[in-house]
Amino acid sequence: MSTTVKRLEVTYNPVNESDTFTNGDVVSGEITLEVVKECDIESLSIKFKGKAEVLWTERYGQTTVVYHSKDKYFSIKHYFVRDEKQKAKNEETLPLSQNLQTYSNVVAPGCHVYPFTFQVPLKEMPSSFKGSVGKIVYLLEAKLSRSMRLSKTHSTKINFVSKMNPDSIPEIMAPQHETKDKKMKFFNSGTVAMDVDLEKTGFCQGEGINVSAHIDNSSTRAIKPKYCVYRKHSFFADKKRKVDTKDLLKEVGEPIPPSTSTKVTRVINIPHDLEPSIHNCSNIKVEHRLRVYLDVKYASDPEIKFPIIILPASEVSAMAPPVAAAGGFGFEPFGSPNPQPFGVASPQPPAANQFSDAPPPYDSCGTYPPLSDFGNKS
Repeated sequence: MSTTVKRLEVTYNPVNESDTFTNGDVVSGEITLEVVKECDIESLSIKFKGKAEVLWTERYGQTTVVYHSKDKYFSIKHYFVRDEKQKAKNEETLPLSQNLQTYSNVVAPGCHVYPFTFQVPLKEMPSSFKGSVGKIVYLLEAKLSRSMRLSKTHSTKINFVSKMNPDSIPEIMAPQHETKDKKMKFFNSGTVAMDVDLEKTGFCQGEGINVSAHIDNSSTRAIKPKYCVYRKHSFFADKKRKVDTKDLLKEVGEPIPPSTSTKVTRVINIPHDLEPSIHNCSNIKVEHRLRVYLDVKYASDPEIKFPIIILPASEVSAMAPPVAAAGGFGFEPFGSPNPQPFGVASPQPPAANQFSDAPPPYDSCGTYPPLSDFGNKS
């Protein structure tokens, strides 16, 4: 490795205390290039991109099969110094003239700072995510190229949280109701039954899930109501599906004596850091469930599973009637349609009121157990 370039680093400026970005936000920062002696460079660029990627392997006898899929949301590159012979492919290139400054391809010894500004595209995209075999990443990548030298790169990720309007998704506020009964056998007799209600389907991080249940214990043993919130990661590639599930929190209610019918209310508090649900990605899906079940000794437990949608805590303030102009599914207006920064692409209207790249139906995909992470390569 050449010692001429001592440091190449890309940094950005947070826009809020949570260090998150959403649709339409401006991402500004700088590239710092430190060299120990004068050198010529062919190009210096900064790329802002977002993508979802899934990768895992399966063995079939002596054969190893790689399952891989990638979905690119955007890729915008800005050149500070550029070799005119270079041609950008499959990406939008922003001309330097927008910030009225030019840079020399001859760099003197010392530190040099190259400021940049981008805008997060005004389009529907899933939130940042990292799972066992898949990830959704949004990152800034600096690249320095010199003649007869290996290119040098440095990247940093930003935490993107999709801007959603919960009221534009009808099922968010839809109440849920299910019943379950079971006849006891062997070491128990009689029946147990539960009638459970949830006031809605969508909940924000940190919010409480109000679970109301009427439980009829007509058996000869005491039973306990139990509650479990779990998440389900689904990864899709080459018509296959890999599923990874994990229990997130469990709670136990008070025992209900034999021959007793009672109404039980329980508030299940959602952790503030619970990852949001993702339903708008073509190859990754993040779902959540609430499982309500009765702990019956010497018998299989009757249970009810409720799908729940977890929204970012920032969406609490978005619980308002949707604006008619916000045509995209799950999105509210994105602010000024005429951003000023030099690194901003022309705004695009939100997507139509549907997920055009929704994951394939579960029954059309094979299922495999989870494997380890496939690394951090972006």
